[in-house]
Amino acid sequence: MILVLRALGVGDLVTAVPALRALRAAYPDHELVLAAPAGLAPLVDLVGGVDELVDTAGLDGPLRPGRAPAVAVNLHGRGPQSHRLLAAARPGRLVAYANADAGFADGPRWADEEHEVDRWCRLLSWYDIPTDRRDLGLRRPEVAGLPVGATLLHPGSNVPAKRWPAERFAALARALRERGHRVLVTGSADERALAERVAGAAGLPPDAVLAGRTDLGALAALVADARLVVSGDTGVAHLATAYGTASVVLFGPVPPAVWGPPPDRPRHRALWAGAGDWPRWDGVGSHPTLAALRLDEVLAAVDEVERVVRVSGAVTA
Repeated sequence: MILVLRALGVGDLVTAVPALRALRAAYPDHELVLAAPAGLAPLVDLVGGVDELVDTAGLDGPLRPGRAPAVAVNLHGRGPQSHRLLAAARPGRLVAYANADAGFADGPRWADEEHEVDRWCRLLSWYDIPTDRRDLGLRRPEVAGLPVGATLLHPGSNVPAKRWPAERFAALARALRERGHRVLVTGSADERALAERVAGAAGLPPDAVLAGRTDLGALAALVADARLVVSGDTGVAHLATAYGTASVVLFGPVPPAVWGPPPDRPRHRALWAGAGDWPRWDGVGSHPTLAALRLDEVLAAVDEVERVVRVSGAVTA
């Protein structure tokens, strides 16, 4: 058995897809067990190749894979806590970044500013496991009865600092409707009030609010068949990358060089105003680097990615 730890959220799972696929290819005769939150099960099914999901949220542990793994792989972090959690499962071998505090000298050194996809591909490559950082695609969900060709606005984030102001999302929704977009507002159940505020200010009908009404499988299906996704630096942005759906991702305070879409994919546009000097943030509302993004900048980025979609469609037609 190969035990992989990635006890985090949606974006974390999607950015680990190339590494998970590499492990599947490297150990074709072993069971691949992923330790991650049970709520991610619909997305794990879309990754493919994972034989079992062990419900693991955070690092409180212990892991209960049922038996000692032949190899344990830390795709969660630098350690030491994540290293110790995997070591307690008594694996035959641990694949992880070097961490002196965990008493683990093997593995490459951690790099803080590395892109999240590259981070885990580099780890596996150090252990002579070939990876392809471009292998980000997910299988398309088989979910019927959902809107096709809609523009999805996702104003929420688990990190409030990463939320573009709600009134600007509302203004964006109004502008896109005037351009002929069917606008829907997505989010989790906890973000429903925010989604309703955006939709109400934009003059959208109540049924345009899908926040809290879709599980992850349905959300993935919506993204896969959407015309456009506009969101902050959160999981739905990574779903748009996985499905090649045109997207505009609003970053702050973390730069897109760490979590953004691949720069060689022109259907995805990352906006960030992080370069330069900014006033001290008081910890309330959007981070200044995100609040600095203007509506006209976002609309210009929408024009750019939609132009790419039109041109690529004309080329392949």
